[in-house]
Amino acid sequence: MKKIYGVMGDPIKHSMSPDIHNDAFARNGIDACYHHFHVKAEQLDEAVKGMKAIGVAGFNVTVPHKTAILPLLDEVDEMAHAMGAVNTVKNVNGRYIGYNTDGAGFVTALKERFRGELASLKTLMVGAGGAARGIYYALSREGAANIDICNRTLENAKRLIEDCPYRNESKALSIQEAEQRVRSYDLIIQTTSIGMSPDVNSVPLNLDLISEHAFVSDIIYNPLETKLMKTAREKGAAVQNGVDMFVCQAALAFEIWTGVFPDTGKMREIVLDKLGGS
Repeated sequence: MKKIYGVMGDPIKHSMSPDIHNDAFARNGIDACYHHFHVKAEQLDEAVKGMKAIGVAGFNVTVPHKTAILPLLDEVDEMAHAMGAVNTVKNVNGRYIGYNTDGAGFVTALKERFRGELASLKTLMVGAGGAARGIYYALSREGAANIDICNRTLENAKRLIEDCPYRNESKALSIQEAEQRVRSYDLIIQTTSIGMSPDVNSVPLNLDLISEHAFVSDIIYNPLETKLMKTAREKGAAVQNGVDMFVCQAALAFEIWTGVFPDTGKMREIVLDKLGGS
């Protein structure tokens, strides 16, 4: 019988996940289908019970449910528990187990494009929200201890550093402090929504002093090149947008469900085609 997978969130119709997962199922000869599940916050408990009742084999979780779903699951893996957020759920013998592939997806994507040794990099992360937490934890688990965090609210950056269960030598910086030190960083990771369409002329950080040897990764993919990325590229730095992270976190979820790691190149093609870019 065809297995059912999907993604739940509110809103959800814009999600490209069905496009990439249904293609991956077909390419790998897996008899399954992937759907949008529009679930409002007040419906979450009922929705999870309903999905379990009909035997949904697995699903992704997006805003605003990533944290709220934790107590509704039968088990949560170590990384998702530490992060306090789940983006992937697998049905294992009728029990729903929660995972989080966001941070690992970023690290996988970064390794595909940046060949340096992560543990030796001096890194600056911009932002201290949910996306930053996943990326920070995943990089710290990889041994990348020198990750400074700048954020408009300094206390949030300090709290993220203190909450991390993995070894780190991080400092919390104001935006102004980070701008003054920006030339000293090998890797700059932008995790906020600043610069996302339609606010495409905004930047979270001034990169006038960036090193031409730096690598800038912005997790935004609409637009495909943010103003921050454009500035970095014009200064000689290498850049990466959020398409790679989106694809790799999806590929890791697919692997959790099926045991198969899909063709990320094809997934990327599908996403870029949907976004109208290259």
